[in-house]
Amino acid sequence: MANFLDTPPLGLYIHIPWCIKKCPYCDFNSHTSKNEIPEKSYINALLTDLHSEMADVGPRPISSIFIGGGTPSLFHPDSFYTLLEEIRQRYTLSENCEITLEANPGTVEQHRFAGFFQAGINRLSLGIQSFQDKKLTQLGRIHDSSQGQKAIIAAKQAGFDNINIDLMFGLPNQSIHDAMHDLTMALQYETIHLSWYQLTLEPNTVFYRFPPTLPEDDIICDMASQGKKLLEQHGLMQYEVSAYAKKQCLHNLNYWEFGDYIGIGAGAHGKMTDIHRQQVVRQRKIRQPSGYLNSNPNFLAEKNRLSKEDLFFEFMLNALRLENPVNLDVFIKRTGLSKEYIVNKLIPAQEIELLTVNDTECKPTAQGKRFLNSLLELFLPESSVK
Repeated sequence: MANFLDTPPLGLYIHIPWCIKKCPYCDFNSHTSKNEIPEKSYINALLTDLHSEMADVGPRPISSIFIGGGTPSLFHPDSFYTLLEEIRQRYTLSENCEITLEANPGTVEQHRFAGFFQAGINRLSLGIQSFQDKKLTQLGRIHDSSQGQKAIIAAKQAGFDNINIDLMFGLPNQSIHDAMHDLTMALQYETIHLSWYQLTLEPNTVFYRFPPTLPEDDIICDMASQGKKLLEQHGLMQYEVSAYAKKQCLHNLNYWEFGDYIGIGAGAHGKMTDIHRQQVVRQRKIRQPSGYLNSNPNFLAEKNRLSKEDLFFEFMLNALRLENPVNLDVFIKRTGLSKEYIVNKLIPAQEIELLTVNDTECKPTAQGKRFLNSLLELFLPESSVK
């Protein structure tokens, strides 16, 4: 039985599911639309969804908002002004609430950056992925290198000083020189956050069915180590597996520290701590945009209470992504599990030297970091082990 004494910070995730084109590596819930995107109807549905969620949450302040996709920047700034103004009027936002919008570098989106800033969005995450036209074509991106660079400049001119650049490495036939070129190009714009992550072939993607030729594992390892060194030389310190920053992303940090978050929009996921029922619940909304729009006011597709084993595994799955050690007090507060239960579950990993544990924290060893998936497998709930 879990024992929760208080609730963690609360974030809000808003999913915009439409894209101009589905990228071959993407396994997110994104959909191309042959018809005009029903912006007004979708914004109204999002608000109805949120009001239903907040009725159960109570008067907790929202600490961060993240608008993801899909390609949220396809929506007009007025749509986000309407959405955010309603949220501000009805609910409490924490002081200096971080409000992020994912945006692509296409020309249409760039022309909207000033409007997004005026709507109250204060952080922009740009899906650049590469500064090399050939790589962008291989990735199925609809922008070129020039548009990517212009997007960063346009975002700064619009007023954004909190900008993230998304870049990938381990791309088809990519050399270490290619990867370092992309990083060097990104670093010249001096943004305060950079997400640098390895391309992986996820199920239910075109790349999974028709795999491209990717670099050898040792080349990818060299990319990662040389890239980390270069990023940190420029003051962007790694705080998560694929995140480097002078200012960390509060919303994503809340995920990794097992905070709560409401998810609204087609296919959005949420996680909520209920201290009255002493439980943590995960839920998911209807995935298809048409189904989501037609399901008003009941948008829920799935809802599950997490078991003790689920709580332990999910906390570790998130916390081990972070560079800092796992604080056992936070572990106890966020999962409601006893220290005795937690420490006993950590012993097998400690015995094979994948993890070190003391009275206040635990952290993976060098070997544990190298074989992180093997470390996490030790914590899988029995129901997940075949």
